[in-house]
Amino acid sequence: MSAVAYAVVRDEPPTVYAAESMDVLQRLLALEVVARSVPVDLDPKARERMRKALLDERWADAVVEWIDTTGVAIDVYTHMHVYSDDDLPSELIGAQLQFAALFRD
Repeated sequence: MSAVAYAVVRDEPPTVYAAESMDVLQRLLALEVVARSVPVDLDPKARERMRKALLDERWADAVVEWIDTTGVAIDVYTHMHVYSDDDLPSELIGAQLQFAALFRD
């Protein structure tokens, strides 16, 4: 079983981003969310702080500044399991189901 880090940008509509690690997720949010912001829509001082953080490769700082400036929340989750067919083989599901809570009475 593998895992991913993911984030939900609580805009309208919400957007979900997934990456193989928190480091990659921070870079992804910096590129796809912060760097794609329209400059004229941002407070000039905040815009400069975001630019500086991005140029200094301080991805999380840029994201936090973006959240503070736009008021749009981003929920970040560090670990979500990604299940494969090997984790849930179809030939064993029937046997596993009989021991599930729904079948206890």
